[in-house]
Amino acid sequence: MSKGSLGVWRAGAAAAAAAGAALVAGLVLGGSVTEEVIPGLGDAGALTRWGLPVSRAAMDLLSVLTIGALLAATALLPFEGGRGAARLSRDAIGYLNAASWLAAGWAAAAAATLVFTVADVLGQPVGEVLTGSELSSYVGSLPQGTALMIVVLLAVVVALLARTTTTPAAAFGLLAMAGIALLPAPLTGHSASAANHSTAVTGVALHVAAVAPWVGGLAIVAAHALLRRDRLPVMAERFSRMALWCYITVGASGLVNVIARLPDPSELVTTDYGRLALGKIVAFGVLGWFGWWHRTRTLPALAGRGPGAFARFASVEAAVMAATMGLAVALARTAPPPPAAPESAVRSLLGYDMPPEVTPLRLLTLWQFDLFFATLSAVLGGLYLAGVARLRRRGDSWPMGRTAAWFIGLVTILAVTQTGVAKYAPILFSVHMAQHMVLNMLTPIFLVLGAPVTLALRALKPARVRGDRGPREWLTAFLHSRYLSVVAHPAVATIIFVVSTFALYFTPLFGAAMRNHLGHIAMMVHFLAAGSLFFWVLLGVDPAPKKLPYPARLILLFVTMPFHAFFGIALMSMSQALARGWYGAVDPPWGTTTLHDQHTGGAIAWAFGEVPTFVVLIVMAFQWYLDDQRQARRMDRKADRAAKGGGRGEEDELAAYNARLAKLAERDRAVAEQQGKRTPS
Repeated sequence: MSKGSLGVWRAGAAAAAAAGAALVAGLVLGGSVTEEVIPGLGDAGALTRWGLPVSRAAMDLLSVLTIGALLAATALLPFEGGRGAARLSRDAIGYLNAASWLAAGWAAAAAATLVFTVADVLGQPVGEVLTGSELSSYVGSLPQGTALMIVVLLAVVVALLARTTTTPAAAFGLLAMAGIALLPAPLTGHSASAANHSTAVTGVALHVAAVAPWVGGLAIVAAHALLRRDRLPVMAERFSRMALWCYITVGASGLVNVIARLPDPSELVTTDYGRLALGKIVAFGVLGWFGWWHRTRTLPALAGRGPGAFARFASVEAAVMAATMGLAVALARTAPPPPAAPESAVRSLLGYDMPPEVTPLRLLTLWQFDLFFATLSAVLGGLYLAGVARLRRRGDSWPMGRTAAWFIGLVTILAVTQTGVAKYAPILFSVHMAQHMVLNMLTPIFLVLGAPVTLALRALKPARVRGDRGPREWLTAFLHSRYLSVVAHPAVATIIFVVSTFALYFTPLFGAAMRNHLGHIAMMVHFLAAGSLFFWVLLGVDPAPKKLPYPARLILLFVTMPFHAFFGIALMSMSQALARGWYGAVDPPWGTTTLHDQHTGGAIAWAFGEVPTFVVLIVMAFQWYLDDQRQARRMDRKADRAAKGGGRGEEDELAAYNARLAKLAERDRAVAEQQGKRTPS
């Protein structure tokens, strides 16, 4: 084991001790390990009652340490390379090796958690589960079992590939894979069954995505300081900037999660779940004080070469973080208080009661808060305004039309994800199809016209260290990557735009996505991404791997849009309803039949294609006109330069000829004078 791996393990051992102490206290106070066993019901035994939370805590701790090690290799440590391609430093390679060991431990802890979970669900001792056939049969049928199996597989892949990874892009890919592996396990817990489970699921996903780099990054930076490695000030400064945003995200998402599970504030002190949540809130406040101390005291001390003080202080902060994670695991093992009134079947599926009969006014006024798309719109809008503000401070201009187009696109996202459209979309296929058409065929046009990539390339600053990769360098590398050159090819982008719609609706994928809130989010994100890719190729404001001439763009537009009309006709011609199980479960008492509503959705898909086609034609005609004007001005400037260059050539040639004649005349005079001197008088 390398020295870097040894330092990471030492830091992890200290954090594990704090997490273990907090976990035991939380389990006892929450009552999950002291619950009374009811005679006649299966009992998994004390080993499972203690082993499940312990293995889950180990899985969480090893997962965040894996994320931290990969984060150090890809973002916290500067790359090397000089004039050549960027490459990982020696310390970064060491952290990749540490990530390999940590990911292997993560996979083992997830496998143990899987065994204990099956034993807990079946109410059987672990020995019987391991020797019987229940383990293999329940892994695929239990959502928790499937999620943990995905975690095991992804963690094993990370552990194997981290041993051979040597390039920044590959290390970043491992970080993304490890980030995906964080999500399945927490998203199948209490969040999936909360009263407002759509908000709870999104809140948990944001919470986990922010906690992992925050906790793991701090542990790795502390280990780096303990080992007295170079570039500690750079790592600490980069981590501090990232940690601030992680802290804000963790606080906001944690507040959302508490509200989703404890709508009554008094339950914070009257229930076991509330008291554990309150303890976690207190620990979060303590961590905020640590972060403030870092930014005001320890970072300036690092500039004065004081790594020892930073290492000690960061180790204490990491222990507090680990203890907070222990409380989180205990919180996950403690059932939240049940709702005061029994839930209806519709509310358990949707997260809200059946709305009244749909009307145009209710589509506009019955607001339905969606945390994911509200956060996405806020982040995209804030980043865009920050880029424009940076350009203005620098004295550069940015077209107001592009800014307006970008925010029109964001408004259309909010219009179909936060209003009554979002409330009725899971119930009525016709409203869902209108939502789909807007996100797939209208919103991307305005987002592409906003030129966000061009704005980012102009606003982002180059990396301070030569050969390093900051956000601007990563964006440039992605724009020149082989992956993007394939995906952004006009043929590939068109196939994704057209075929994915048919593949989604005419396969069981649609029904599965409607039953799962995370799948529903993934479906709508795909609509948005596929449309943005296609219209990026078609309207092409931002730099792209391949630019089409305008006649080819027109042909591509008129070839592609009829496919959506065919899709609408296919929906109107079907004699069986799509996702019958879902729409049968949420069938409104005031609505038409599911099949008739599906035919209405097909008519919307058939007619809606005219709107984006008309908008794109106007934009393309305007772009074509401006491009012709630029080409004409460029040709005029070229002709002027050629004319001026030709005149100067003729003048220079004439001057040279006159100079040669003058030189010859001067020589003739000199010869004549010489001959005159030699003639006798």
